[in-house]
Amino acid sequence: MDATFSHIKAVFCDIDGTLLTSQHTVSPRTVAAIRALRERGVLFGLCTGRDAHATEAMYELWGIEGLVDVLVGCGGAEVIDSAHDINELSYPLPGETIARICKHMADLPATPVCPRDGVFYVPESNACVEHLSRVDGVPYKVVDFAEFLREPQPKVMFTMAPEVMPRVIKRASTFADNTVKAAALQTTQRLYEFMDPRVSKTRGLVRVAELNDMELQNICVFGDADNDTCMVADAGVGVAMANGSDATRSAADFVTASNDKDGIAIFIEEHLLYSAGGEPPQRGQAPLRWSQAIWAN
Repeated sequence: MDATFSHIKAVFCDIDGTLLTSQHTVSPRTVAAIRALRERGVLFGLCTGRDAHATEAMYELWGIEGLVDVLVGCGGAEVIDSAHDINELSYPLPGETIARICKHMADLPATPVCPRDGVFYVPESNACVEHLSRVDGVPYKVVDFAEFLREPQPKVMFTMAPEVMPRVIKRASTFADNTVKAAALQTTQRLYEFMDPRVSKTRGLVRVAELNDMELQNICVFGDADNDTCMVADAGVGVAMANGSDATRSAADFVTASNDKDGIAIFIEEHLLYSAGGEPPQRGQAPLRWSQAIWAN
């Protein structure tokens, strides 16, 4: 048993650019690795910027139905842990705050989107909204935003054409309100988010650890984008994908192969299955490739 990983009790993966390939699928090898991990008593979960309920609706399509023990959604604001009958939303943004953000961004070709309960709520339909809905597999609904924002929402995202992103980032930096933080999601280069500054993927994982009688150091995470950097840095074992951002790869303990080359499966097979009581590979099995999972530092 490799003592480096023997303390790992749970594995959490980001979705876009990490668990999903560029074709928006989960590879059969990754599914098999996750199933084997759970059979050895290791908890498996997802930690994503996506809305939790919309994510749950995709399990069957992705081939992971029945394999997800815990889901951390909306960048850490949502925690769904069925074993403990937990379905929590923490630190939603007040509707009036979202309205002020929308006003601040109003003259840019970027459309506000509020994800909630498996639906994207938008003030209008356009090509960017349709693209987001199609790629994420989430339906959208056009609503009266002024009325909609009478209630707090988990967060607000802006969707746009990729070439508009630099303008959105520049404008967002001038929104003066210390009750809000903003994060460019470079997983798609089409989304920019505003959320409560207390929300982070690390915060969601800390809550998961509390519920499951473990420490953050008992969790291994996989991520690729800048919004994964905190959890990759803070978890017991942080693994970045080869296709990940510079910030996330720099923060990681390990870098594995890309999302299109079974990076998650390779790392699980080489390190976590053996550490969780699995047997080393037998002659005739596909060779494990250490070169594809290396220390980042």
